[in-house]
Amino acid sequence: QVHLVESGGGLVQPGGSLRLSCTASLSIFGIYDMAWHRQAPGKEREWVATINRGDSTTYADSVKGRFIISRDNREKTAYLQMNSLKPEDTAVYYCNARHGAGNYWGQGTQVTVSS
Repeated sequence: QVHLVESGGGLVQPGGSLRLSCTASLSIFGIYDMAWHRQAPGKEREWVATINRGDSTTYADSVKGRFIISRDNREKTAYLQMNSLKPEDTAVYYCNARHGAGNYWGQGTQVTVSS
């Protein structure tokens, strides 16, 4: 059974930074495309960023220039560095791993941006 475990969420003031981590129990982590999504209260889940198995990255317009997605295949971990955080970034952040028919999600970690 595959497990994705997110960590690093918390409360931060506007303009602050957080780094989220997602550690996976995947046997061959490097072949998976890794992504972060988020869901704010009362809203649908939305895609935030993806890093594919070739290390190419893409970002939603709302986070471009502020967030950085990365991965460490040896540690089987994906990261989301979040800078210049805004109150509208408040959400539960979910890690996602996809390859072929495999599509796995973590349980989520809460990020709250508030003064």
